[in-house]
Amino acid sequence: MSSSKVSVMLCLSAVLLNSFLAMAAAGNFYEDFDITFGEQRAKILNGGQLLTLDLDQYSGSGFKSKNEYLFGRIDMQIKLVAGNSAGTVTAYYLSSQGPTHDEIDFEFLGNSSGEPYTLHTNVFSQGKGNREQQFHLWFDPTNAFHTYSLVWNSQRIIFLVDNIPIRVFNNLESVGVPFPKNQPMRIYSSLWNADDWATQGGRVKTDWTHAPFTASYRNFKANACVAGSSSSSCGVSTTASTNSLTDQQSAWQNQGLDAAGRNRIRWVQQKFMVYNYCADLKRFPQGLPVECTRSRF
Repeated sequence: MSSSKVSVMLCLSAVLLNSFLAMAAAGNFYEDFDITFGEQRAKILNGGQLLTLDLDQYSGSGFKSKNEYLFGRIDMQIKLVAGNSAGTVTAYYLSSQGPTHDEIDFEFLGNSSGEPYTLHTNVFSQGKGNREQQFHLWFDPTNAFHTYSLVWNSQRIIFLVDNIPIRVFNNLESVGVPFPKNQPMRIYSSLWNADDWATQGGRVKTDWTHAPFTASYRNFKANACVAGSSSSSCGVSTTASTNSLTDQQSAWQNQGLDAAGRNRIRWVQQKFMVYNYCADLKRFPQGLPVECTRSRF
């Protein structure tokens, strides 16, 4: 084969790979999600690249993924309700259905102007939750978009904010702690009124003169195993044409924390954690849950 033909083929391959990477970089909300409630309060804009949820005194709004996933890495960029967001909750989570459902939660609890949001996290397995950890963020989550990620593999669940780990929930089935591993989950998000509990235990109510409240979403990525597909349908890694791309896209399958990750999570938990169920002795007078006595990371 002539050198000119080789050059042309290499150029075409590069174009196809770049196009593939562009498709893998961010999903399309029209293709990937359904609006679940709120009617016109949920809007898909910019050709499917942006989604906004509104909350007013009559209703909130929400959406869910068309696909169900069983393990993967999920990324979403979110810009939260600005100003006086007291009483509002922006929820972003994975969940299955039924009384023994599994669930992995990010919930952003609004606050009065000038006060920090509370990031509430929880893990449910076989219908049991009560594993709350809460954080204040080290930035204003209403000024710009920030990336909130969940890594879920058979060994652990990692919660990340702008790729900084804030929490790890390890698979400790060996000591009797249920772990989400058998139930496919959809991605859900909603903006709703929870002023009976969300802000300072319900003492601060939603001020409807600031409505509508708006949360915005963009750059959704799901490098994950789609339930109901073949076992090889685990995100874009299975169709990659290069080893480097395969390695990059499949990293979540065994992802843990390296030394740098452990340093970052210690920094977050020491400076920004405001509640940890594993430190709530009054709540568990008969003894802390088993997972609390094991290594956190």
